[in-house]
Amino acid sequence: MSITYRGITFAGYNKPKRTPSHPKKSHAVLIKDGGKDRMIRFGEQGASTAGKPKAGESDKMKAKRKSFKARHGKNIAKGKTSAAYWASRTKW
Repeated sequence: MSITYRGITFAGYNKPKRTPSHPKKSHAVLIKDGGKDRMIRFGEQGASTAGKPKAGESDKMKAKRKSFKARHGKNIAKGKTSAAYWASRTKW
């Protein structure tokens, strides 16, 4: 089930996708917010993030991930309507 919203095709609701042609944001996700469709853009284009935890990961990357989660904790807690929530799930 693909959904087209403002000219962008998504695989479905709550399924983030990369947006390499966007000048500033690296990802976008389509959500249902109170019966309305909303697109949320998140992530800095070209930023090197920690990604998913990996076996043998460096201490620097662990610290980077921990700092992001601490810095954006309040916004992550807001849930699916927050760009920080999606960045935390997808990029960190």
